[in-house]
Amino acid sequence: MQEAYKAMKGEFGYSNVMQAPRITKVVVSTGTGKISDKQKIALIQDRLARITGQKASSRAAKKSIASFKLREGDVVGYQVTLRGVRMQDFLHKLIHLTLPQTRDFRGIKTTAIDEMGNITIGIKEHTIFPETADEDIKDVFGLAITIVTTGKTKAETVALLRHIQFPLQEGEVKEKKGKRTVKKK
Repeated sequence: MQEAYKAMKGEFGYSNVMQAPRITKVVVSTGTGKISDKQKIALIQDRLARITGQKASSRAAKKSIASFKLREGDVVGYQVTLRGVRMQDFLHKLIHLTLPQTRDFRGIKTTAIDEMGNITIGIKEHTIFPETADEDIKDVFGLAITIVTTGKTKAETVALLRHIQFPLQEGEVKEKKGKRTVKKK
């Protein structure tokens, strides 16, 4: 992380190490939807725990929606929040092992980064992770991986992710200011 600060110091004019953006947490989540089979739910929990190295916690519905036959308090998904060493290990595995091995991978678009400096990646099949590749492929589910940073702007977050070798596509970073879009390289 010190290398990223040193590289970004000249680019953004930081006078203190604490001004540089850093990654605070990684959230891995999946939705279960209408799955009511307890074996499939246990399988999802087990595979999330294998992928992240931490037990998944359930997420309940906040509101009842009659047209979806959903009641407040029903479990609708599972989530794991990673911080510290587990977060760094997961990011290393994601950047250097998992994403490069996916078929037709050309990098993640910079449009996946929101204005708050966070990036969300959607993965269609959990089987791209090495911990689950050897199992049968009858129950495949998708994941959402959100990387939360302290970057104040999109440009700072892109610079941080490039310095930690995150596979971003080359191109322009567009920042919104009011109704106009400003392009930065």
